Amino acid sequence: MPFPSLAASEIPILETPRLRLRPHTAFDFPASCRLWADPNVIRYTVVKPSTPEEVWSRILRYLGLWSLLGFGYWVIEEKATGSFVGEVGLCDFHRDIDPPLGDAPEIGWTLLPAFHGKGYATEAAEACIRWARTSHEKATQLVCIIHSDNVASLRVARKCGFTVSHVTTYKGSPTLILHADLLAARELQPLPLSGSH
Repeated sequence: MPFPSLAASEIPILETPRLRLRPHTAFDFPASCRLWADPNVIRYTVVKPSTPEEVWSRILRYLGLWSLLGFGYWVIEEKATGSFVGEVGLCDFHRDIDPPLGDAPEIGWTLLPAFHGKGYATEAAEACIRWARTSHEKATQLVCIIHSDNVASLRVARKCGFTVSHVTTYKGSPTLILHADLLAARELQPLPLSGSH
């Protein structure tokens, strides 16, 4: 379900008590390379370390999502230090998965291990969900896929209101498909926006 398309300069910046969610820039490339080469990050996601070429394509894809679909990925930045924490956002990658994910936007989050255990993943994911709830009246559901052994991400998903709808396999790995009903919490107040970059 495409949302209204957004140019790079129109991508919202979201603020939470501890985090800033902002669009990617070319300056994020080294930090993103570290993220997608870290063994603790990739074991439940891409499985093998991403090359710099693959990471650069990923960043371009993130920005392309915004212009094509009106949603995409943000850099998660720690407000107190300005540190790159990880990435969170919405996507539609037309995954070859059974059952298909359908039209609901797919949410994902990935954090550097130094920032695990602080509640940052939940804080960032909730900000993303809140933005989807309040910015797009036609959005009724979100979906996510998580490796069945990824206990930490499953915990985040459940805190954010996701429940398991299917058990399947994706790229040879046991995978859970989870859904969240956005209409159930339409009354939530929107996060303050810092504006566009």
